[in-house]
Amino acid sequence: MRLGLNIGYWGLRGRNSDDVATVREAERLGYSVVWAAEAYGSDAVTVLAFLAAQTSTIDLGSAVLQIPARTPTMTAMTAATLDTLSGGRFRLGLGVSGPQVSEGWHGVRFGKPLARTREYVEIVRMALERKTVRYDGETYQLPLPDGPGKPLRLMIPSVRERIPIYLAAIGPKNLELAGEIADGWQPVFFSPQHADEHLTRIRAGRAKVDQGLDGFDIAPTVPIVVGDDLDACAGPVRPYAALYLGGMGSRQQNFYNDLATRMGFGDAAARVQDLYLGRNYDAAAAAVPFEFIDATSLLGPVERIADRMAEFAAAGVTTLSLTPHGNDHEETIATLRAAAEALEKSGLAA
Repeated sequence: MRLGLNIGYWGLRGRNSDDVATVREAERLGYSVVWAAEAYGSDAVTVLAFLAAQTSTIDLGSAVLQIPARTPTMTAMTAATLDTLSGGRFRLGLGVSGPQVSEGWHGVRFGKPLARTREYVEIVRMALERKTVRYDGETYQLPLPDGPGKPLRLMIPSVRERIPIYLAAIGPKNLELAGEIADGWQPVFFSPQHADEHLTRIRAGRAKVDQGLDGFDIAPTVPIVVGDDLDACAGPVRPYAALYLGGMGSRQQNFYNDLATRMGFGDAAARVQDLYLGRNYDAAAAAVPFEFIDATSLLGPVERIADRMAEFAAAGVTTLSLTPHGNDHEETIATLRAAAEALEKSGLAA
């Protein structure tokens, strides 16, 4: 198992120089990849291009590029360019986002996310393989029929023959699709104790293409807080968990709330959502069960974190992508170093 760093949305933590220093320290410590996110603030592509110029060995990944934000051929162009600029270090994470962002920000209907994702990945792969793009799908038609468009081929090659594609999947059918068409999976709120159900779906998808889990990267984003007081360690993670359980979606459709329910936290997740949608954010954060945070995070002293890392590895995780919840830059750097120490203590370093 290797470590990764998820820096989330650029610019929310303060100075750019601190973010760059954090990524460079992760690179120095041997972290395998840094991931950047996007929603409706900073975009991931610009951030990753900037970081490509600031680093030399660490891989650069999107977690995730939003499918409704770009055409599949634009994403292929972006992936090929980032892979070239970084010397073959780019990993392409994709996700359909949610109805509120897809329809409210991008103006793209959210319907049929499974079919859209499948077609999108097929076109991206076709373009990256520098095939002439002809596609007649339910969502995408290239070229458009009855018009002046002509089939085109990507003008530039990427550094590698195959850029790895990850899917941010949550629901059972999406998990199976990820196993079938992707090279990796980017889960959130991954709990080793609840992993079997998810991995069963991933394996089912892999079986459709006569593949097992060997070579398939399971790369959850996992909050980490180092300290002796577990309750205090959970504190900085609470607002993040409340945002996703309560505010990432509507009352009728919140994939993260549904995930918590499937994990056995249904009553608490409903309470968090009620409080969050009622704009009682502090109470919503306080209502997130410690057991949920502890199950999906790395909390405590280095020795406990090392033991928990072993649990994640035993559950199938191959890249443990950490989100340090430090109060300042110095604490974030200390957390990165503590995580590297914990990985060494666990005996799992790849």
